[in-house]
Amino acid sequence: MRPLRGPSVAVAVALLLASCGGDGSSFSPTVDNVSGSYSASSFTVTSSAGTLDLLALGATADVTLAANGTTTGRLFVPGGAEGGGDLDEDLTGTWSLSGSTVTFNQTADTFIRDAPFTASQNRLTGEGTFNGQTIHIVLTKAT
Repeated sequence: MRPLRGPSVAVAVALLLASCGGDGSSFSPTVDNVSGSYSASSFTVTSSAGTLDLLALGATADVTLAANGTTTGRLFVPGGAEGGGDLDEDLTGTWSLSGSTVTFNQTADTFIRDAPFTASQNRLTGEGTFNGQTIHIVLTKAT
């Protein structure tokens, strides 16, 4: 048997993912199936100096999206506030869904209200570039 190489591997992986629904294409976001409690499973900031894993540094992000369009939660980033103090923000506010894009409207002035999030099955993924730093966060739904 000869080993799979190059395009053959890519085609095999693509077929496997498609057959398992692994690409998320079978998920159609609705308010009901996006509503729920989420916690950060990946949270990084990338700048010219490199990439920092904020979760490894003690950051947390927890948010609950209610079906009535309201949110509750907390964002905490050690040393993440202007001036070097800890960023500790209440994520109370509202959320909306348009297609697969979730947007947040909260009093707290954080990247969460400024970055679009993409809804996939049991996951919200957000990314935005602010002051030359790219913040990437994956929120995973509690099941």
